[in-house]
Amino acid sequence: MRKKAAVMGLAGLGLGYSLWRGWETGLDRVWQSFFGSPDLGPVDFASLRRRSSPNDALICPRAFCPGSPDSEPPVFALPGARLRSLVSEAALMDPNTTLVQSDSKQDRFLVRTRLMRYPDTVVVEVIEQGPNLSTLALYSRSQIGRSDFGVNRRRIERWVERIGAHAAREPPGLNGR
Repeated sequence: MRKKAAVMGLAGLGLGYSLWRGWETGLDRVWQSFFGSPDLGPVDFASLRRRSSPNDALICPRAFCPGSPDSEPPVFALPGARLRSLVSEAALMDPNTTLVQSDSKQDRFLVRTRLMRYPDTVVVEVIEQGPNLSTLALYSRSQIGRSDFGVNRRRIERWVERIGAHAAREPPGLNGR
């Protein structure tokens, strides 16, 4: 009986460790083999159609996104290029977040959950509003599952809050103050 309990305990410990360190055991490859590339690709915010399932989130100026954004972002007293660099700083502060694509228009991040390593794609586009004024559009969506329990929305709200904190620390003149 003790041997059986010891074997079960070790098996449970091994399973727990493999879930905790999923990247070492290949969970990323498992999800990719079942669901395809974890990077869900770019977004055209002007024609974006929100998902019918509750596993996405959108923060975007209503004039830029005709869909139904969850909220609108602030306008930052920063040039677009500087805001874009602050977005990257804020995003990469989250664990398990990587920049997977950057082009002249958008940055795309892949974020994986800690335990099960489920992938979410976050697309960010900076929108120039005038000299030293810019805002942004963020769309976060899950690849796996029907509901995300509000994770995508909390994530992009946290990013916007961080970006605002970073922008407030910018030297006078650069941020319009």
